[in-house]
Amino acid sequence: MGDKVPDMASRKVLVTGASRGIGAAIAQAFAARGDRIAVHHRASPDLAATVLAGLPGDGHLVVSGDLADPDAVRTFVDAAATGLGGLDVVVNNAAVAIGHPILEQDYDDWQEAWQETLAVNLLGPANVCWCAARHLGPGGRIVNVSSRGAFRGEPRYPAYGASKAGLNSLTQSLASVLAPRGIAVTAVAPGFTETEMGRAVMDSVRRRGCDPGPESVQPSGPPRGGGRRRAVPGLPRGGMVLRRRPGPQRRQLLPLTTTPAWKLADR
Repeated sequence: MGDKVPDMASRKVLVTGASRGIGAAIAQAFAARGDRIAVHHRASPDLAATVLAGLPGDGHLVVSGDLADPDAVRTFVDAAATGLGGLDVVVNNAAVAIGHPILEQDYDDWQEAWQETLAVNLLGPANVCWCAARHLGPGGRIVNVSSRGAFRGEPRYPAYGASKAGLNSLTQSLASVLAPRGIAVTAVAPGFTETEMGRAVMDSVRRRGCDPGPESVQPSGPPRGGGRRRAVPGLPRGGMVLRRRPGPQRRQLLPLTTTPAWKLADR
């Protein structure tokens, strides 16, 4: 690890789950600021290559690995650090959402949904953080992508909501531990985004005659014509994330608010 705070104009950024959706938008936003990106995917090399080809600037690369496999996590994090020449920012974005309503699933399917969801959404990011902490120096950042489900629950996706609540707690723990080393850890909840993963849920809502309307979808790009996006109606603003700022300052409780994906690069 270096002793210097990284130049904000040329950061080295790893984004997990960056071959589509919010992850691809995050990678694009960082690259547009002059950062170099490691585009992570699990098993979508063609999609990752397309994202890579569309990033402005040069020096970007693709890494792959299954977040549910601890050895694979260590391999792709180390590969990103080697290829980029270090790491300054890590965004834990990759996640799965598997429907498993408790009264409609048999016990085996229930177990499988919980195991896979927690392995990818909670244990995976925890392992990414462990590996990344060996590469991040003062000024480093870890951003964990949370969800409204951490606060309101997800009746048809209970493991997803629980995994994101666990991710928030992990964020609190690591924020305190890594702050003395000058590494900030935070979490953001982008709000409902009509990505490939979120579209199925949106379609289900519309089929029930409860079209949430355009304000309930967070686009992955900046607002047309400038201005600020409106928050997603119904998303709680009372959830708190503990973030300890690097340096001698005391810990602060900060609200976890809805944040469009394109704003992550500003943090």
